[in-house]
Amino acid sequence: MKLSILFGGASFEHEISIVSAITLKEKLQGFDLNFIFCDSDHTFYLIDASAMKATTFSKGNHKKMPLLTLSNGGFVQKSMFSSVEHKNVVLNLIHGADGEDGTIAALLDFYNIKYIGPRTDASVFSYDKRYTKYFCEARGIKTLKYETQHTNEHKNLSLEYPIIVKPASLGSSIGVSIVKEESELDYALDTAFEYDSNVLIEPFMEGVKEYNLAGFYADGAFHFSIVEEPQKEEFLDFEKKYMDFSRVEQVLKADISDELRVKLEATFEKVYTGMFEGALIRCDFFVINNHVYLNEINPIPGSMANYLFQDFKSSIELLSLSLPIKQKPKVTYDYIHSISSAKGK
Repeated sequence: MKLSILFGGASFEHEISIVSAITLKEKLQGFDLNFIFCDSDHTFYLIDASAMKATTFSKGNHKKMPLLTLSNGGFVQKSMFSSVEHKNVVLNLIHGADGEDGTIAALLDFYNIKYIGPRTDASVFSYDKRYTKYFCEARGIKTLKYETQHTNEHKNLSLEYPIIVKPASLGSSIGVSIVKEESELDYALDTAFEYDSNVLIEPFMEGVKEYNLAGFYADGAFHFSIVEEPQKEEFLDFEKKYMDFSRVEQVLKADISDELRVKLEATFEKVYTGMFEGALIRCDFFVINNHVYLNEINPIPGSMANYLFQDFKSSIELLSLSLPIKQKPKVTYDYIHSISSAKGK
């Protein structure tokens, strides 16, 4: 299978995306892979597979590699006398801004490029945690109580401590703090506001059961990963998640009942259907008093959550064959022709 892995981007998660791409190089061995790097200045480079290592980017060696531009249907590598088109299916592996906020999705749609990843509307509702709450409220999906704060408008909180403070539009636990008493709140807010002008605040659920489930829709059916119960201390911090992105070994299946697995899968379907087609996503759930609560949607999970699937390569291939087709209007100029005829021109 031919596949172009698009990674990098102008984001706080830029380096995590690089780690994810290097991991997928190993996990998708046997595929005909291209690696397309989006630098922080939004320049695209074609990276030789042999150069897919972290120091290529940290030392700036990627800037010596071929430049790419976009054209209808794919990326193009131009030289003085010729050009080479790369019209493979693109796997969007840009975490955070650019990749998960809808920017890349809109760009790929604009150029009619086939891609694995969330579409623009799905990106909007999953990238900003406030919008995820609104989305869940509309679909009848349980989430924790929440409040918001803006950098220019601080309001008194009604939630009881302990609480967890998160930048609204950031992943990988960057800028996240657990606040156990009011005296710690200002520092936590200042930390979060370094990354985002909006902050989401929720109750901190100490000791609550948490489960991760990934999946996608293809060939007329849902395809689920195993359910994982992540090992954590207070919460999954940046370092633990960073290490997760480089995992290639399948994790152990959570020891849960069939009844709970069915509930998790049913909630996942509620989240996914009519919104995330074309993407492989991971949902993180809490289970409280036997009720399933959505914690977060990961529209482009680190290393695409390969460690949750028994056959990740087959999953990617199946998904690539079931991508949604965007309907495009046919432009005929009939209206302009009719006006011109009426005027005798």
